[in-house]
Amino acid sequence: MKYKKHSSEFKAMVALAAIRGDKTIAELSEEFKIHPNQIVRWKKEAESNFAAIFEKNRDVNQELREKEKELERTQKQLGQTTVEVEWLKKKLKPHL
Repeated sequence: MKYKKHSSEFKAMVALAAIRGDKTIAELSEEFKIHPNQIVRWKKEAESNFAAIFEKNRDVNQELREKEKELERTQKQLGQTTVEVEWLKKKLKPHL
């Protein structure tokens, strides 16, 4: 049996329609051509993950700030190393 893969956008659209409650699960099933149990699963998953949507933004921003600090430290270290290498080249040139 071949399963149809649905995009996350499609799943979100179906789950949101189910959450709105304007139509029954049976009507949505007929409209979107998917099994009612699948709609119920996507609806439950969406409802259980609503809070995570807002927390994710905080986590992403925090992670981005940490990565920027790490990048800044790495660039500073690279600059220092470059200066040291150039200094060593100048000092060793007469001996070569």
